[in-house]
Amino acid sequence: MIVDNRIELDRFDPQSIMEGMAQRLRQLRIAKHLTQELLAQRSGVTLGSVKRFELRHEISLKNLLKLAVVLEATEAFHDLFSHKKYRSIDDILKAEAVKPRKRAGHVRPR
Repeated sequence: MIVDNRIELDRFDPQSIMEGMAQRLRQLRIAKHLTQELLAQRSGVTLGSVKRFELRHEISLKNLLKLAVVLEATEAFHDLFSHKKYRSIDDILKAEAVKPRKRAGHVRPR
């Protein structure tokens, strides 16, 4: 990820991801000239939940989706947990060679 003409490595720990999401939501909310109160009203999410997400980065998935709908930012949710997109014919052939599992296998404790 490039930030202010410098390279910043993505951090993949849950807290960092949630913090980044909250910061981006806040920036988008401000860019759309919405107060926390107005975003809460339009989304049906309590004002306390909006504040808690922006300050402490805590929110339920349902409420996060409601906020994303109001902010017109739902695109990324559609790709979450989706199948990998192919970049070449080799990728397609490799994917066809691997048989998809129907369910997770049972691991016996030792």
